[in-house]
Amino acid sequence: MDKVKTILLIEDSPGDVRLTREAFRGVEDVLLFHVASDGAEAISFLRRKGVHGYAPRPDLILLDLNLPKIDGREVLSVIKQDDDLKTIPTVVLTTSVAEADIEAAYQHRANCYLAKPVEFDAFERLVRSVSVFWLKMVQLPPQIQAQY
Repeated sequence: MDKVKTILLIEDSPGDVRLTREAFRGVEDVLLFHVASDGAEAISFLRRKGVHGYAPRPDLILLDLNLPKIDGREVLSVIKQDDDLKTIPTVVLTTSVAEADIEAAYQHRANCYLAKPVEFDAFERLVRSVSVFWLKMVQLPPQIQAQY
């Protein structure tokens, strides 16, 4: 049996959360999908604080940039500066195509930057390609699971 894969979606738009869940449906047989609706909740989840004390370590993080409380850019910076979190693949998935946002994301060590397509079919294809690449093809360091 395949290992259960865990995704943390950091997204404040309920519509985008629904679309992302639908796009992942059927892509992975064994998938746990968690949502943080703002940057502060995301950091609490990743650091297992408060109500997230037993949160699983994500295999993949999908991060929107424009978030309430703590901006996605700052969340990305926190993730990539934390020795326990920095090896988790973090994909920026956002509506912004601004050059400054793209540059900043890579400066903060995003693993990749993807603009959300407007049409659902295109969005679904994008999510499927993300899933195949990051959850099936990529080889991650073996210590990832032992660290958490």
